[in-house]
Amino acid sequence: MITPVMPTYGGADLGIERGEGVYLIGKEGKRYLDFAAGIAVNSLGHCHPKLVAALTEQVNTLWHTSNMYRIPGQERLAQRLVDATFADTVFFTNSGVEAMECSIKMARKFHAANGAPERFRIITFEGAFHGRSLAMIAAGGQDKYLDGFGPKVKGFDQIPFGDLEALKAAINDETAGILLEPVQGEGGIKPFANDFLRSVRALCDDNGLLLILDEVQCGVGRTGKLFAHEWAAIAPDIMAIAKGIGSGFPMGACLATEEAAVGMVKGTHGSTFGGNPLAMAVGNAVLDVVLEPGFLDHVNDISKRLRQQLAMLADEHSDVIEEIRGEGLMIGIKLKTPNLEMLQSLREGGLMTVAAGDNVIRLLPPLIIDETHIAEAIEKLSAACSDIEAQAAKD
Repeated sequence: MITPVMPTYGGADLGIERGEGVYLIGKEGKRYLDFAAGIAVNSLGHCHPKLVAALTEQVNTLWHTSNMYRIPGQERLAQRLVDATFADTVFFTNSGVEAMECSIKMARKFHAANGAPERFRIITFEGAFHGRSLAMIAAGGQDKYLDGFGPKVKGFDQIPFGDLEALKAAINDETAGILLEPVQGEGGIKPFANDFLRSVRALCDDNGLLLILDEVQCGVGRTGKLFAHEWAAIAPDIMAIAKGIGSGFPMGACLATEEAAVGMVKGTHGSTFGGNPLAMAVGNAVLDVVLEPGFLDHVNDISKRLRQQLAMLADEHSDVIEEIRGEGLMIGIKLKTPNLEMLQSLREGGLMTVAAGDNVIRLLPPLIIDETHIAEAIEKLSAACSDIEAQAAKD
């Protein structure tokens, strides 16, 4: 018999009652160090006082009006994102996949508005994950997400990860743009090299293509810059964000240059809930914190300390850990043993992590962690590695 909650998730049989900072507390009172952060969502941890205050104030004022009317918080957040990024304009959504759908529609509309409607195809990369709508599973191209959902949505061409020659060969008269995550998340925490990103930007410029970045997981301070592409000193034409910008409140956004958004005129796109007053209050509060002087310096400093400790851990447990990779506080531990076994062992030991492709465990802690949290995480990781090694010795 099917459960009342549709059984599409394979989550652990574990109930969480509340969150405090970087910790989750279960029904039995057990505390878990949360290095999953809701899959890179809770950028400021749980119940951050500034976010609680902003949301509480807005809850007591106005929840929803729709986009038939001006929303002051939306206008403020849009202006702040424009001021802090490459963008000239912002469309607000409720999720990352909606931000991605807006991005793809915008890229196609750009070419149609410029007299080339035949240019609608988007080049993507193997290992990518851009969401679970019909179009976005086609963009990601992974069989496990496409299986059973009918013909694949047309217009997406996958090439091998980081293969510049394959990218050049894939460009044709129907190509509208190139889409990538600067750091692949679900694919196993795989960063594109900065030189590669600069080459992709140049290819777009030379061929009249739009560069579309998916920074849903790697954006909003996660890598130590406000957005990950800044490390390569490039700018996209269109960018989708979500997760960290709401720090737990459902919201996303599609950012674009004025040129890229030329076709997005009245009636071409819309959202009933996107950019509602509640989400905008939280988004503005998140930016208040992330844009504070020294905040991103803290992310860079603490991530280097964590990476150093993880490198030592990998040396001590070389039979379990193959590689440490990633950027900032978006870290992947590639394992030699099954990652789901490690995930379970860590959860039992009180450390929340996230599995990813390529047999990787993701560490995606809140950006507010300190050295005590690193020490605790390393202790729990070491214990889990030791348990796996002991079990392997018995077998």
